[in-house]
Amino acid sequence: MVGATGLVGSKLVELLAAGGHEVVAASRSTGADVLTGEGLADAVAGAAVLVDVTNSPSFEDGPVLDFFTRSSANLVAAAKAEGVGHYVALSIVGVDGLPESGYMRAKVVQERTIAESGLAYTIVRATQFHEFAEAITGSLIVEGEVRAPDARIQPVAAADVSAEVARAATAEPTNGTVDFGGPEKISFADMATAVLAAQGADMAVVVDAAATYFGTPVGQDSLVTGPGATLGTTRFDDWLSR
Repeated sequence: MVGATGLVGSKLVELLAAGGHEVVAASRSTGADVLTGEGLADAVAGAAVLVDVTNSPSFEDGPVLDFFTRSSANLVAAAKAEGVGHYVALSIVGVDGLPESGYMRAKVVQERTIAESGLAYTIVRATQFHEFAEAITGSLIVEGEVRAPDARIQPVAAADVSAEVARAATAEPTNGTVDFGGPEKISFADMATAVLAAQGADMAVVVDAAATYFGTPVGQDSLVTGPGATLGTTRFDDWLSR
């Protein structure tokens, strides 16, 4: 597994180990560098499944594109050379519908590299995590008020995402994408209102047609799952109350 120390990766290690699976947590600290390819062959040697939950340290357009371009190419090369039978990666719901976002464009490159590699694969596309709601709300504050996009969002608990990626890693490859989201689709305004209430903050929330999601215009359904998606069970309000 690469990305094993992150929000999802750390939970994944625990889940898979608890299920009786041998997990190798590869990282730069263990000598495996996804950007240079150094140490990846040793990290994936003998592995039946490669789980990729890496993320770029920078979300700026250039660096994030470089990260996912190089990391996916190096991981695919190592997996093919070592005979890995299944490549499982975590991506984002709606990733191919928001080309104005540099981050989304970079994730599309990652997905394409995996899909065109010839390896058996499964890509789990998840909606935005509960754990990111506060940061998303903060990004929408302008002149003392929250200016929310006129769009919906479908927050999902990172623990639920980890369980879904673990399920994918222990199942047969789909050779396609699987959409996974939270149990409820809510407006950005409702999400922000809930976050502010949990913080005890007194701030107006207004729907602004010009507001964006980290600089990217979004429509009603840009960030939510469509028919046939698998849904988590942890409601956003319940998660906030904890």
